[in-house]
Amino acid sequence: MKLLELKLISEDGRKSLTESFANLPETDHKDGKFRLRRYSATELRTTFWNAGVGVLIERLSHRIFTQSKELNKHQGGMNRDFEEIEEGVLNSEGMKEICLNFKQSNNLIDGEEVEIHQMRVATVNGEAEVAPEGWHQDGYKHIAMIGVNRHNITGGELLVRTDMSNDPFMCRILENGDMFMLDDSKMWHNANPIQAVNLNEQGFMDILVLCASKVK
Repeated sequence: MKLLELKLISEDGRKSLTESFANLPETDHKDGKFRLRRYSATELRTTFWNAGVGVLIERLSHRIFTQSKELNKHQGGMNRDFEEIEEGVLNSEGMKEICLNFKQSNNLIDGEEVEIHQMRVATVNGEAEVAPEGWHQDGYKHIAMIGVNRHNITGGELLVRTDMSNDPFMCRILENGDMFMLDDSKMWHNANPIQAVNLNEQGFMDILVLCASKVK
């Protein structure tokens, strides 16, 4: 895999996912009122059909999500329990397209574990932090961030730099259908806050985050 790669998912694939984000629950975590989330651990396997190559997404047993304090100064060291991603979402054409791209681009072996976060960042009083932990790495070799839907917002630009001493070399909105993949062991990322355009209506940014090859 390259250090940073951009792909575009199909419009049909993206649309197969959009409605499900309205079902994301709040949690009691620090960011649980404005970063709504479901989370599942999966294994990916390549499948071959008459129409071409596909991917089988197998859900693993439920687990608690944790990160070290070194990686996440906002909620590191805490056990965070999220509801599982809905079955229809895991089996959707959009999720299969995203997972196949992720597996192929990163040369993941069959059965390699991939953690999937489905998130909505929603404005509260007109704004919301997309990455309250600030500049960080997630502790994996491979991560992907997919823009599924933006509504009534400005901002939320994805920021990427090579180390903590350098300025960002990328500042780009994660547009609908964008799939950014990066080498998390060699890059640091962050995101600007979002602001509602119409303050009388909630704004939101719907994204998927995939992670693989956890760094020990």
